Amino acid sequence: MPSPSDSPTRTGPFGSGLLGPLDQDVTALRRRVQRLLTAALIATNVIGALVVVGLAALLMPAPGMSGDLVRVTATAVPVYVVSAVVVGTLWGTRGALRTLRWAAEGRRPTDAERAASLRVPLRLTAVQAVLWGVATLLFGGLAALVQPRVMLTELLVVAFAAVVVCAIAYLFGEFALRPYAARALAGTTPPRPVNGGVNLRMLLFWCLGTGVPVAGLVVTAVLAWVRGDVSTTKLAASVIALGLVVLCFGLLVTVFTARAVVNPISSVRDALGRVRAGDFDVTIPVYDGTELGLLQAGFNDMAAGLAEREQLRDLFGRHVGHEVAVAAMRTSAGLGGTVCTVSVLFVDIVGSTALAASRPPEEVVGLLNRFFAVVVDEVDRHQGLVNKFVGDAALAIFGAPAPLDGHATCALAAARAIARRLAAEVPDGPAGIGVATGDAVAGNVGDPRRFEYTVIGDPVNEAARLTELAKNAPGRLLASWTAVESAVAEEAAHWTATEDVTLRGRSRPTTLASPRVPA
Repeated sequence: MPSPSDSPTRTGPFGSGLLGPLDQDVTALRRRVQRLLTAALIATNVIGALVVVGLAALLMPAPGMSGDLVRVTATAVPVYVVSAVVVGTLWGTRGALRTLRWAAEGRRPTDAERAASLRVPLRLTAVQAVLWGVATLLFGGLAALVQPRVMLTELLVVAFAAVVVCAIAYLFGEFALRPYAARALAGTTPPRPVNGGVNLRMLLFWCLGTGVPVAGLVVTAVLAWVRGDVSTTKLAASVIALGLVVLCFGLLVTVFTARAVVNPISSVRDALGRVRAGDFDVTIPVYDGTELGLLQAGFNDMAAGLAEREQLRDLFGRHVGHEVAVAAMRTSAGLGGTVCTVSVLFVDIVGSTALAASRPPEEVVGLLNRFFAVVVDEVDRHQGLVNKFVGDAALAIFGAPAPLDGHATCALAAARAIARRLAAEVPDGPAGIGVATGDAVAGNVGDPRRFEYTVIGDPVNEAARLTELAKNAPGRLLASWTAVESAVAEEAAHWTATEDVTLRGRSRPTTLASPRVPA
């Protein structure tokens, strides 16, 4: 995951900016989450009370609740809701924040703390289940004492509300604790879902949006059938009301379900688009403890692996040349090579020994970097490959590893451009340049454990010898006439044959060629 200093604002599962920066002040985050949990606790209990009142009005048998039961209920409901909020805050909210103490301490959670933190929404739901289980027994007992005839209805109504409250509590708890989930899962890949997974979430959503309301319809029909004293009008009103609950709650829960499932997938989809565009440093916050969180964590691992692979490929390409790197990745790497016709350009600084003895090492390195920058720039521009740097010299190949039509033309043009630019841009680093063309073996040499790509053959030796002569020649640039004859007429017109010379280590003479005008 990115470091806290450069962590961008995250997109949460229920809207942009929900998670906020993952490095936001932990105290402010704790207060914000505590406010959200307290508000959720109050809201769920108020919703539960409203469900109780509404269903009681619909399902109570004629003639309805007695005056004594109405007065007792009117007093008991507010008192119990307030008590439930207080107890829930002390027991549920504070307990949840104690579980999340590792975040306030600014440290990474242990595996046990991470698992406990991701189970906090279930714990809050269990707290609500206990509170509303007590409420079911309490109000059922009050009904049994004051008006026994409606006790069963009272128990069913409060139990119905309890299920609704528990499902809502889970949704709100998971929503409020997303920032902590993101912190807990940052940089990790859980081996399996730690809070029940998508299956449990979908079951709760179905229970809230469909199961409980439809069960209410069934209970209404059963009670009307058993009692036999429910009018058609009241039964119809009850069915219509519960049907509207099914429709409204079903729509709401479906929206929550869609966003809870789609948003993590959308974050992965958007990140994949960035990876496809070449941005391998992308990471996404892992804020879901289900299989969707595993998907997010898996993407981050994949992106990190791709970033490392791209870095290695770039580094490999810088060392051996991108053409060699691409060829190595496309074929199995092994020792040996193939015979091919290539053009070789060799360039070497004049008086390098005296240069190193008369200047500080830092200055020599700076000079070599400026010198090699010109060489690499022009060789790349003319489709060649700088195969190796040898101290203060460089060997460039045209025509290997990838075939190149007109390799002699490219090598000669690159040599003239290098000579011209070195004279203008690196006057304190004069260099001899030699160009030769011929058959050579291009491939890997060394040992299976460590080898390098190179070109071995007569044109390499010839280019090196021409470079020695070029150090004392006008323009410090010489080529073999064979290379000039292999070039196109337009490039050959820039060269002229001068003399035949038997180069050191060779048995036959070489016809030298130099630029017609100073390069």
